[in-house]
Amino acid sequence: MLAKSKPVTGAAIKRAIETRDGRALAGFYADNAVARIVDRNNPPSKPREIKGRAAITAFWDDICSRTMTHRVDTTIAEGDRLAFTQACIYPDGAKVFCIALLELKGGLIVDHTIVQAWDE
Repeated sequence: MLAKSKPVTGAAIKRAIETRDGRALAGFYADNAVARIVDRNNPPSKPREIKGRAAITAFWDDICSRTMTHRVDTTIAEGDRLAFTQACIYPDGAKVFCIALLELKGGLIVDHTIVQAWDE
């Protein structure tokens, strides 16, 4: 069952990411939201697109189930946009860094773009 939608704030995003609360994260999205990931495997010309709240919930469930730490360092809000940086570390020391931009409508995420890089 999906979490009830609730308005997103920088503080709420930080808390949910850092505590690896995938259900809370899923609750920030509108039903028709789209998440777009750009990285080495998903270049700008062919980003990975995750469409709909159910698919985004599965995405966050996967990310939050991994044994790693997450830290949100910076959040910036302007109008109906929220941006944040996130640094992650796996137990073996491998690091991931991402920058995310959220487009909000009615306090919920309708579009989420993630650009990420990781140690190889």
